[in-house]
Amino acid sequence: MWKYIVKRLLWMIPVLLGVALIVIILIDITPGDPARLFLGTRASAEDVAAFREQLHLNDPILVRYARFIWDAVRGDFGTSLISGEPVLKDLLVRFPYTLLLIFLSVLLALALGIPLGVYAATHQYTWKDNAAIFASLFCVSMPNFWFALVLVQIFCTKLHLLPNLGIDSWKGWILPIVSLTIGYTASIARQTRSSMLEQIRQDFVITARAKGQTERKVIYKHALKNALIPIIMVAGSMFGLSLGGAIIAETIFSIPGTGNYAMMALNRRDFPAIQGSVLFLAILFSVIMLLVDIVFAYVDPRIRSQYSSNMRRKRKEDSENEQEA
Repeated sequence: MWKYIVKRLLWMIPVLLGVALIVIILIDITPGDPARLFLGTRASAEDVAAFREQLHLNDPILVRYARFIWDAVRGDFGTSLISGEPVLKDLLVRFPYTLLLIFLSVLLALALGIPLGVYAATHQYTWKDNAAIFASLFCVSMPNFWFALVLVQIFCTKLHLLPNLGIDSWKGWILPIVSLTIGYTASIARQTRSSMLEQIRQDFVITARAKGQTERKVIYKHALKNALIPIIMVAGSMFGLSLGGAIIAETIFSIPGTGNYAMMALNRRDFPAIQGSVLFLAILFSVIMLLVDIVFAYVDPRIRSQYSSNMRRKRKEDSENEQEA
């Protein structure tokens, strides 16, 4: 297992290097002079030249890329042009807000999606199942930003029940969490339904019913316990992919998270903050997906056995190739 973890960590290196290179290339090919875009049209030529020298924009792109990677390895993601603070410091201050938003959204989606999926699976081919499937498809297809704006229009503008900006109180968290949860709930419900339908046809479920156990005990103790394995994988992957949804929610509801920071940096042409934010989010996503794979491997013994068998087969092939040589 440790070899698998080390291998995944090593694979993260070229991914992060590629992300950093893409960001620098996109900034370089952006129409217009980055220094002029930041300083404005009224800035003098001397100010623009000094700004370009400050950001090393006159250096070749590969030189800037190598400098950025070297600084990032040392924990220096650059200095924000707006706040004047290190980018990494700004991101770490804002990260708890993003983490709390994602955690509560995924947790609520699990609490709602699993019972809904179980209910749909136990009422297969009925109008209740069809209604659950239709609602799930509708929620999955609905854009998060559109739904968030609808929530603001209803509960903030019309009813005046909830604040539309900021998180000064617990009420400020309701709409951002709901806007993210609705799509996650639908995905988890669909996965739960699919997994439950597969499990309730297994022999161990039939045996449990033959022993006289109640249907509720058969469903929730036996079938659901085995159906949770792919659900855990979906929930973990959702936790990493929700970073994109968090950017939208944080921007719409003015939550001071990492996504909102990256969006403000993009709007204000804060290029060091843009580079640092994208790399930080890429590292965060890679780490989350690694943790998901590790948890999934421990939950499902078949993954460990498959990886062990692959390693044994590879060692055997290497040994045979050495003997032939």
